Amino acid sequence: MASYNARWGIMATGWIAEVFTKDLLIDSSLRDASDIKHAVTAVASSSSKSRAEKFISDLSIPSPVSAYGSYEELVSDPNVDIVYVATPHSHHFQNTMLALNAGKHVLCEKAFTVNAAQAKILCETAKQKGLFLMEAVWTRFFPLSVQIRTIIKQGGIGEVLRVVADNSFGDDVESKWGTKHRMVNKDLAGGALLDLGIYSLTWVFQTLYHTLPREQRKPPSKISAHLTPYHLTGADEATTILVSFPTTTPSNGPTPGQSQAVAMTHLRVATDPDEKNSARPAIRIQGTKGEIQVDGPAFRPERYRVISKKPENGDAPPVREIQCSFPGNGKGMYWEADEVARCVRDKKLESEGMPWEESIVIMEVMDEVRKQGGLTYPEKIESTVYPTPL
Repeated sequence: MASYNARWGIMATGWIAEVFTKDLLIDSSLRDASDIKHAVTAVASSSSKSRAEKFISDLSIPSPVSAYGSYEELVSDPNVDIVYVATPHSHHFQNTMLALNAGKHVLCEKAFTVNAAQAKILCETAKQKGLFLMEAVWTRFFPLSVQIRTIIKQGGIGEVLRVVADNSFGDDVESKWGTKHRMVNKDLAGGALLDLGIYSLTWVFQTLYHTLPREQRKPPSKISAHLTPYHLTGADEATTILVSFPTTTPSNGPTPGQSQAVAMTHLRVATDPDEKNSARPAIRIQGTKGEIQVDGPAFRPERYRVISKKPENGDAPPVREIQCSFPGNGKGMYWEADEVARCVRDKKLESEGMPWEESIVIMEVMDEVRKQGGLTYPEKIESTVYPTPL
């Protein structure tokens, strides 16, 4: 059977676009994905065509590939099937609407949008136009994540009742990020929550919510959040979220209890302070029969362990340590790209691995967290009006 060729247009030329594009260019047969191939057919920079040309030459993207100095030109290119939106969160709604209105399928970086209202409109628009749309939560598509969800679904650690997840970097915020960088700039929807906290929430949702059958998934019943504002810009530099779900997983039995989660992120303290993984787990998934510990970083973990509960008489089975590699020396973004290509090939509008409804629920959680912490963004980037010039 001939492999399906996905033709990508890369919107923006920053660091994340570079990482994603490099992964697209790695031979898909190295990861047992020879049913699909990826081609980058166009790259656009909003600042200049020469910037797009430099991106193409720096990454040695094979011809034919077009360079554009505007996103409008990119989405009009007939050789582009799927647009990868790699702009700051503040621009995701406007940029994704541009691509959908031009009839392109879209993979949009996370956080999906600035607020849930924008996310809903994107999903409605994709549905109306019969186009595929997905939030680029790459970590969900790692074999490691799939394996962990399978262990949970098969009852490997019993009924899962609690998850603690952290994604934090200990930096000197003033000297490293200043005031203009997208990490702390409110004009670009900056702050720890949308940029880093999304990964902590990803682990909470993919373990406590996504492991239930779709009809049993229920949004959080309680959310309590504490935010610490960064004194120079007002964006959050630290956020801790306590979430209760009215369900447990995987059996969610006849008298379902509740599960709880703590999702944390911080710009001044690190999950992995010595960068040698001495701190070990960034994520702990705790069930009635044991726990799964995932070593950080939360966005790109390579190993996890399964620790079984000691029985009343006898010894607990040995701890299982599992290492998951990244074929072809990739970063791991190719797995989400493979998922997009297969969905487009099979004429699906959304992915089972990251459905629209789940992206919206997570955005609603972040809306509530921001509301409790008094974190607002400029009206323009919170706007649901398209087009709004940014």
